[in-house]
Amino acid sequence: MGFDRRRSGAGLSVLWVKTFHILFVVSWFAGLFYLPRIYVNLAQTTDAGTRAVLLGMAQRLYRFMTPLGVLALIMGLWLWLIYGIGQGQGWMHAKLLFVVLLIADHLACRHYLRAFESDTCAHSHRFFRIFNEIPVVLLLLILILVVTKPF
Repeated sequence: MGFDRRRSGAGLSVLWVKTFHILFVVSWFAGLFYLPRIYVNLAQTTDAGTRAVLLGMAQRLYRFMTPLGVLALIMGLWLWLIYGIGQGQGWMHAKLLFVVLLIADHLACRHYLRAFESDTCAHSHRFFRIFNEIPVVLLLLILILVVTKPF
């Protein structure tokens, strides 16, 4: 009978941090997937009423997903500190690069939201269809790194 880290107090708290990290990441990604989809519709609509509804949806979603992203990052940083920074984990450094790109994507969503609010967005619905794929690709790359830990 060896030491079971999952049953110890410290191991149990790590599992809670992991659980909440996953919850907040999944929730943040839901917003990152859906907000650009709203932008596709905003870029296509010519009806003022529809535009107002879509803009309200986008504003509320951005306000909702931002704290989820912040909490995901806090929990991820907590886990990174628990497991040790560096220590030959090249996959983690690559993952962090992709997380930085996710943050950039999130900030780009804010930029486009402000452009739609001021009615100055010059991008087409096709642009936003492509923009919508960025978080999907980043999620795939992050999952591959986390699951396989290739280097």
